[in-house]
Amino acid sequence: MSKVIQTSALSADKFAPFGDVLELQEQPDQIINQGNCGRHHDLAKLDFGGGRAGISLFDAKPRSLPYQLDLLERHPDGSQAFIPMSLTSFLIIVASDVNGSPGEPCAFVSAPGQAINIHKGVWHGVLTPLHAPGLFAVVDRMGPGPNLEEYRLAASVEIV
Repeated sequence: MSKVIQTSALSADKFAPFGDVLELQEQPDQIINQGNCGRHHDLAKLDFGGGRAGISLFDAKPRSLPYQLDLLERHPDGSQAFIPMSLTSFLIIVASDVNGSPGEPCAFVSAPGQAINIHKGVWHGVLTPLHAPGLFAVVDRMGPGPNLEEYRLAASVEIV
């Protein structure tokens, strides 16, 4: 029988060890565009370790719960922000590093309108939208050298 991990709602406090939650604050930092736009400023700690920021579009197939986790990955040279381009939820799986390998995974489900920035070097699951369309803008490091490490789990973990 595989190990079972229960999801929890995504919140900035719970996600802080792994990255940043990008969402509207109670009040914007500035009102711009002749008073027609609230700017919620500088919500993520982007880090591109010797590269530059690039914006890509990812079109991922939706998955469902329960989800079988068997692969984690990390990007040692840069953070990676996932910004949904529709108001749907997605599954976020992260794990602390334990001597170069992922530790116990944690699973979160975003609310519509939330995005995340995973900090440099943090183990995480693959992009896992829970609804169609699975279209995301992704801001991550562009530069020379490999920036991906994958870790296959010895036994899958069920995320519910």
